[in-house]
Amino acid sequence: MARLKNFWFIFTVDPFNCTIKLQIFTNAFPVHYSPPDGFGFEVLDESIIPVQDDLSLFDYNVEERVNDFVAAAIAQANVTRTNHIMWTMGDDFNYQYAESWFRNMDKLIEHVNKDGRVHALYSTPSIYTDAKHASNESWPVKYDDYFPYADSTNAYWTGYFTSRPTFKRYVRAYSGYYLAARQIEFLVGRSSLGLFTSSLEDAMGIAQHHDAVSGTAKQHTTDDYSKRLALGASKVENGVNTALTCLTNSNRTCVSSVTKFEQCPLLNISYCPSTEKASSSTKSLVVVVYNPLGWERSDFIRIPVNDENLAVKNSVGTIVESQLVEVDNVTGNLRKFYVKAYLGITSDKAPKYWLVFQASVPPMGWNSYYISKPTGAAYNGTGYASAVVSPSNDTIEVGPGPLKMSFSAASGQLKRMFNSISGVDLPIQQSFLWYRSSEGDSMDSQASGAYIFRPDGNTPTTVSSSVPLKVIRGPLVDEVHQQFSSWVYQITRLYKNKEHAEVEYTIGPIPVDDDIGKEVITRMTANMVTNSTFYTDSNGRDFLKRVRNFREDWDLQVTQPVAGNYYPVNLGLYIADGNYELSVLVDRAVGASSIQDGQLEIMLHRRMLKDDARGVGEPLDEVVCVGKDCQGLTARGTYYVNVEKIGHGAHWRRTYGQQVYSPFLLAFTHEEETEWKSYSVPKASMMDANYSLPDNVAIVTLQNLDDGTTLLRLAHLFQAAEDPQYSVLTKVDLRKVFGKRTIKELTETNLSANQKKSDMKKLNWKVVGDTENGPAPIKGGPVDSQALVIELGPMEIRTFLLKF
Repeated sequence: MARLKNFWFIFTVDPFNCTIKLQIFTNAFPVHYSPPDGFGFEVLDESIIPVQDDLSLFDYNVEERVNDFVAAAIAQANVTRTNHIMWTMGDDFNYQYAESWFRNMDKLIEHVNKDGRVHALYSTPSIYTDAKHASNESWPVKYDDYFPYADSTNAYWTGYFTSRPTFKRYVRAYSGYYLAARQIEFLVGRSSLGLFTSSLEDAMGIAQHHDAVSGTAKQHTTDDYSKRLALGASKVENGVNTALTCLTNSNRTCVSSVTKFEQCPLLNISYCPSTEKASSSTKSLVVVVYNPLGWERSDFIRIPVNDENLAVKNSVGTIVESQLVEVDNVTGNLRKFYVKAYLGITSDKAPKYWLVFQASVPPMGWNSYYISKPTGAAYNGTGYASAVVSPSNDTIEVGPGPLKMSFSAASGQLKRMFNSISGVDLPIQQSFLWYRSSEGDSMDSQASGAYIFRPDGNTPTTVSSSVPLKVIRGPLVDEVHQQFSSWVYQITRLYKNKEHAEVEYTIGPIPVDDDIGKEVITRMTANMVTNSTFYTDSNGRDFLKRVRNFREDWDLQVTQPVAGNYYPVNLGLYIADGNYELSVLVDRAVGASSIQDGQLEIMLHRRMLKDDARGVGEPLDEVVCVGKDCQGLTARGTYYVNVEKIGHGAHWRRTYGQQVYSPFLLAFTHEEETEWKSYSVPKASMMDANYSLPDNVAIVTLQNLDDGTTLLRLAHLFQAAEDPQYSVLTKVDLRKVFGKRTIKELTETNLSANQKKSDMKKLNWKVVGDTENGPAPIKGGPVDSQALVIELGPMEIRTFLLKF
């Protein structure tokens, strides 16, 4: 294996310029992740030069092949530190017939070693790394990452950050669902249900392929990924429904129970047969709400209903304030088309209303809510109606709580956000725009495509500067509906006592009748001086500082001012000045940037008419068909906007980011309320009463394994110096986390849980010019097998195998 001399790096994690260092040995290959020219042996490659070592044949070429091998090895060694080099034998679409590779590699190893100038061997990454480490060489340090990267002047690989946004959302949604399902599988214990989450585990693993969730596979391949996810999720859904039947039954029996739970995967387009049924005079709609987070949690639930007169009660029979909001026409149209496309059935008319109420659920537990027609004097109808407000003043102010947003009645555009409690008051505008996709030009044929983002010009087109506005007010939520165009619709929701705005967008079908590909963004412009600086998350963990038109390692020649400043965002991004932090969290992986000071822009959807010549072989032009009616794909999603005073945004980003990733899991059934209460456990938690995880800790994994052990991963959510209160060493009491079980054995492992931590070998690398002698990173100490208290330092993840 080989590397350019100055591209062997020790990566050092250095959050917020602190001296916390976690070394990772890494590299970039000289050309590609393939062997040198002439040493590929794919069976269908007509340029293949096999090693012919049969002297009786005229094409005997051992000496020539050995000389070529040695020359290629020496050329690579001349640009590589130490005398160990790596050849990665293979590439994309290779090893269709592995024997052609291994027959030739066997011959090369034999004859090259007989020659003696170079020693060749089959190796592994660990053998190679050990050899590099044993050389006692010093290595240069790289503190930043490789984003954004390009392989030519106009070919920045920043388009795939957003490509296939609905598939990205599908993967993200089922990632959170899978986490919750595994917890429920653990809670129900080892029973006849078995490990029912494995079917989704397999599909999720396949979807992590670098041409799957990235959005860079062909359409029929992406369809196959989606189908596998759907089939796997359906099996898990059945398992979760049965497990909840067991858990909520006071006798902990499953088979004899008449309760049948259902879930609603298409709830985002208002399709939920369980909740749309007309309410019975004898039965209530029972909603079991499971909370996969380790904190007690209060959040709002929205379910589609048809009845105008409904009461919501909690598990102890107390009336819960609720609100009805009419289902908009855009959602109704989406429901009609996509239920037919996805399920193959013609759905009934869209439900009339969303029923909104607030649910409070204990950590890693559930609570039950009952929805029925109100009877008697117990229900007084408090806070039940919502009102549609037509703008009449110059400024429309919305928000039932301390957080407010104001909109221009004339243009329909957002003007400012302010919070009466925190004292935040920030002028801010939001709009939708689109970049024209380049199809190449006379100077460079590079087109925008699934991988590449190449806008035709740096100034995007505004979708609309004047937006029709509809405002809905209520005791729990205010909504602002904005129709930016026939294919861009947005609803902004401000919930009572929430410190952020929830923004739901519906984009599509993106029109291409004009033969122009379009890459659609939302842009927020705030009155902030940000000095070309913004912050994006790194795989949902560290937030990294980004500086526009700047790279730490070299003097950047700006050839693509927009695409060259786009970064991947999985959790969120923010900007900050001397007064405020403006943060946005996302519900799927996207590409985003800050092209001008005070601005944040997020690419939400893209549709192109040309391929970018990076291997997909077809344009990114997603179409959904119902019979002969084919439409461009519509993307619906949500992002969340928060403004805090400087230094106070991290807590919201970290804690609400967990809620975005792990929403409530909802299951529905219809039961007679009194009878249900007589044999059910309406509310419970895995944890001890009054215990929850600290705000800076999340359970990443809780999973039953085949061998009878349980896999547990705990993660510290904050990075060093990010927050004065939460970027500290914290403790988790496992006795209280698993309050209803007894831990008899605990073993700490490495992150992948295939090696005991006590058996791990840590390599300390010599670093070029490293003179820093700062404090050691804050890490948790060994776990006492009796006390069972786990410590976690900032950004630390610890993994354990438990026996109960």
